[in-house]
Amino acid sequence: QVQLVESGGGLVQAGGSLRLSCAASGIIFSPNPVYWYRQAPGEKRELVATITSGGSTYYPDSVKGRFTISRDNAKNTVYLQMNSLKPEDTAVYYCSVLSSVLYWGQGTQVTVSS
Repeated sequence: QVQLVESGGGLVQAGGSLRLSCAASGIIFSPNPVYWYRQAPGEKRELVATITSGGSTYYPDSVKGRFTISRDNAKNTVYLQMNSLKPEDTAVYYCSVLSSVLYWGQGTQVTVSS
């Protein structure tokens, strides 16, 4: 049974930083692409970071230069380092992994105050 558990969310002031973690069980991250999405209230879910099996990373312009996705194969964990946070980054953040199907975690709330 695949389980993804996100952690590290919280309340931070604008300009601050947070590091989210996504720990997996029942699946190995390294051979599969892993994604971080976010969803703000009333908004569609938005892809904010991708790391491929080869380690390539991709970001939309909205977070490029501020967010960094990384993977620790020994811990089977993927991270999202978020710097220079803005109030518009407030959302529930989800990690997901693609392996035949797309598995999702339960999400972690990030709130950025102005």
